[in-house]
Amino acid sequence: MTDDLTKQHCKPCEGGVAPLSRDEALSLLEKLHPDWALSDDGLSISRRFEFPAYSRTLGFANAAAWIAIAEGHHPVLTVSYGSCEVSYTTHAVNGLTDNDFICAAKTDRLTSDAG
Repeated sequence: MTDDLTKQHCKPCEGGVAPLSRDEALSLLEKLHPDWALSDDGLSISRRFEFPAYSRTLGFANAAAWIAIAEGHHPVLTVSYGSCEVSYTTHAVNGLTDNDFICAAKTDRLTSDAG
């Protein structure tokens, strides 16, 4: 895997492969914005994005959904007035795969490019 996760694309995952180990997940987590967190059970990563207005939150959520559709890998999006929490896991393997980190990096880019 290259260092620039945003230049990669998700590979279809129908199971039959092992999820990333906790050490592998922690290594990839270092390539993301520091606000991403690995769940206690090591099965998902999540980050809360904050915005000054509901319209900005919805715009972000729609852009994150567009990434999910383009990559064929879908997060859980929890939308509130001024925030959107994004959580990735790969259900087919009951854990994390490279796809989760690729999509997280692309989601990060939504806010870094807007600055």
